[in-house]
Amino acid sequence: MNLQKNSLHTLTKKYHIVNVPLGNRSYPIYIGTNLLKNIGELCVDHTIARTVVIITDEHVARYYLPLVKRSLEKKKISVHSIVLPPGERQKSLETAEKIYTKLLGWNIERNSTIVALGGGVIGDLAGFIAATYQRGIGFIQIPTTLLAQVDSSVGGKVGINHPLAKNMIGAFHQPQFVLADTSVLKTLPKRELICGMGEAVKYGVILDKKFFSFIEQNLNKALLGEHTIVSHIIRRSCELKAYVVSRDEKEQNLRAILNFGHTIGHALEHAGKLSLLKHGEAILYGMIAETNIAFESGMISFADQERLERLIKRIPIPSLSPLRLKNAKLFETMRNDKKVKDGSIRMNLPYTIGKISLPMNVDERLIHRAIDYVKLVGV
Repeated sequence: MNLQKNSLHTLTKKYHIVNVPLGNRSYPIYIGTNLLKNIGELCVDHTIARTVVIITDEHVARYYLPLVKRSLEKKKISVHSIVLPPGERQKSLETAEKIYTKLLGWNIERNSTIVALGGGVIGDLAGFIAATYQRGIGFIQIPTTLLAQVDSSVGGKVGINHPLAKNMIGAFHQPQFVLADTSVLKTLPKRELICGMGEAVKYGVILDKKFFSFIEQNLNKALLGEHTIVSHIIRRSCELKAYVVSRDEKEQNLRAILNFGHTIGHALEHAGKLSLLKHGEAILYGMIAETNIAFESGMISFADQERLERLIKRIPIPSLSPLRLKNAKLFETMRNDKKVKDGSIRMNLPYTIGKISLPMNVDERLIHRAIDYVKLVGV
């Protein structure tokens, strides 16, 4: 990626670039403070189309939409914006159809660009629109939550939900670049920081024991939003995800390890009707359950299981009690999961902190026991 040096110098000195190497689809992730005001310059540097459509939600729009629009319009880029209600329920075919109708009404052409300004829901939905409108148009990610900055904005997975299962309709559509402005995290409620920590902990378990230790040592500071700590967590998470995605873009093998905690986690999230538990919170519980399966299977030591569980218990996540979980209902959701193969529920299970298996079939009796176990932990 050849960027003009002068434009890079206009960015704050406190930025870091993580590259996602994918041949002619390679792209950078810009991580730093107060970067939103430079989005227009970056679009020029990356030869972004002169017409963009910003998709965002009401919460984010209140704080950041005017700033992003000003920066783009300053560079003579025509801007349209779509502001949606917040929440996971927006990731639907119904919402997608409404957006397509707006794009067609505005005569948005194939050489235009979609800008996702928001958290994981907006990133997934806007990316899905970009991947499917006129068979694919340009796409930029501006993640505004910790979860989106450490995980969902990177790697090109985009999609929407179906009433029976999460993320079952989607595509792989890589962004042209990702802009992670850490200063926007100051307006996040603490619960959103907690959600981001769920995915960050995952990276430590599956790939990097030292990173896991860093989170153990600095968890309290991270939950308070201490800038230096949070910036390191974002950067290292992006580096680890870029490593995986560059080796397996379309989840044929290695990339599946990123699903640790997600099979049971998605079922718990669905049981709460996508609102009682946020995604990152559900994944934290999912990691406890799936690590319990690894322990019961003789894969991971009791000490490592306890270590992971001890860390997660330090994170204030909602109780599972209001969900009134029924194992049969959770299994119904898991059987609709896209990771199921030949009717068997498959999971990535940890051998130790920092090393995890590729997907394997899991005995349903162990899953039942793990669900019962996590119910007790989540009381």
